[in-house]
Amino acid sequence: MKLAMLMVAGFLALGSTARADQPGPDWMPMEQVKAKALESGYTQVTKLEADDGRWEGEGIKNGQKMEFHADPKTGVITREKPDH
Repeated sequence: MKLAMLMVAGFLALGSTARADQPGPDWMPMEQVKAKALESGYTQVTKLEADDGRWEGEGIKNGQKMEFHADPKTGVITREKPDH
């Protein structure tokens, strides 16, 4: 019986780590972060999600597909790199 309970607990723990992060209550809304990215030179934002305590996204800038990180509270782009 204990083994079965441990197996269920382990399964639940693994399942919870596979889910995407959720934005915090004080985070800038996703639509506003997209607007900030467009103001920063992106012509298109193709992906945006909460991950590891920040917004992570993908989009097109200067005709190139890019990945970016944005500050969760201000929406300011903090990191950019080409998406290969």
